Amino acid sequence: MNLSLRAPLRLPPALLYSRLLRCSLRHLAAVFFGLFVFVLPGTAAQVRDLPDFAPLVAKQAPVVVNITATQSSRVASPLQHLGEDVPMPDWLRRFAPKGSEQQPLPDDDNESTGSGFIIGADGYILTNSHVVEAADEILVRLSDRREFAARVIGRDKRSDIALLKVDAIGLPVARFGNPALLRVGDWVLAIGSPFGFESSVTAGIVSAKGRSLPDETLVPFIQTDVAINPGNSGGPLFNLKGEVVGINSQIYSRSGGFMGISFSIPIDVALDVQQQLRQYGRVRRGRIGVVIQDVSRDIANSFGLKEPAGALVSSVDPDGPAVPAGIKVGDVILAFDGTPVADSTQLPRIVGVARPGSRAVLQVFRSGATRDVPIVVGEFAAEEEEAAPAPVVAQVPPRGTNRLGLVTQDLSASQRREFKVNGGAVIKQSYGVAARAELRQGDVVTAVVARGKTEEVRSSEHFNTLVNAFEAGISVSLRVQRGDAVNFVGMKVSGVARK
Repeated sequence: MNLSLRAPLRLPPALLYSRLLRCSLRHLAAVFFGLFVFVLPGTAAQVRDLPDFAPLVAKQAPVVVNITATQSSRVASPLQHLGEDVPMPDWLRRFAPKGSEQQPLPDDDNESTGSGFIIGADGYILTNSHVVEAADEILVRLSDRREFAARVIGRDKRSDIALLKVDAIGLPVARFGNPALLRVGDWVLAIGSPFGFESSVTAGIVSAKGRSLPDETLVPFIQTDVAINPGNSGGPLFNLKGEVVGINSQIYSRSGGFMGISFSIPIDVALDVQQQLRQYGRVRRGRIGVVIQDVSRDIANSFGLKEPAGALVSSVDPDGPAVPAGIKVGDVILAFDGTPVADSTQLPRIVGVARPGSRAVLQVFRSGATRDVPIVVGEFAAEEEEAAPAPVVAQVPPRGTNRLGLVTQDLSASQRREFKVNGGAVIKQSYGVAARAELRQGDVVTAVVARGKTEEVRSSEHFNTLVNAFEAGISVSLRVQRGDAVNFVGMKVSGVARK
């Protein structure tokens, strides 16, 4: 086979530059072609996928109402009672009525505004209880500008739900969704009357579900970043299907205005409440007659639980259903009638929906074993708790401080009678880990739990002997009595005793 080599083709520089330029332009055109064919359509699809709230608002806005409540006496809102020199607490607050610190209350009457929505074509309306609290007159204004005087069918302060009735027929009615199907990150929309501006629309996403708030253990709140302000109280929270999934109720704010954290009552909770208000005029909730607390990692380790779960019974109502059922202090309730209890905040909600007089089975962890305990559900009665005094904390532990940072002494005869105990050790001072656990002067330690075993405390000396024998790092729980309340306090042993 004959092979021949050819010399490379030589082109004039001008022609070479021309061909390179044409090649570059072709590549550039290909890049732009790919951008338009493959990239931009995806971007356009993303734009198209963003929610179009306009049709939803046009269809659902008529079910939202504006509520004006008038009180003949001056009733201060959560914000109005604060003076200019009082800093706004960083706290959960229900929305203030119309008028703020900058708008003084009128002399003759106190007028507040809120929102609500129609749940019955014959004039039934849902709103927040605090919107119409102590109201002498309630005026409901529809989206078509018609106005009606409303009467309160019933209010439930525990869930902050009120059911109103106006004399009208043929009203547009809200559709209800299932809050359980909401996902964190889903779009939601609110319609209400912030600061009295009727039919205002705001949108955002679901930030969290099942939130427990201080003193609000019966409602698993939906947390959103929807802009909610004073006057939005009682207004509906919609999903993208135009279904009501919640009632806007509270905000977390330092200023009293929107700061990105809003809370809504799930609509299934509200509908159950309104049904009972119609039927009984009040809400009947179940109770089992125990005081509970959360199970921390240290408490779980000291009790012998594999993981921190359930609700720890810290005291038992002597007149409640738990006593005949055999529930004891130190039991950990893991499930109620087949429903698991992940933490202590869930148990009041689960028991609360149980009807008084019904029978249920508690799954209880006791002395290293799990057992089923049948119980007859009682009826819930709200009780108010007093704020506890501040802990006594010193800087340098004195002599006599045990390994938990506690100085204790024996109870006097009068203290034994007061606390109804035969032994125990009363706390004089707390330091270090004990102070951080909020143990304080006057608390009485009645038992020590470690490695799944409970040791009753006979005296201060006995308590110190038990505690000082533990090695550093072990988890222990102290059964502590403060007044009439009993609580378990979990902590890790650290430090050395000062003799």
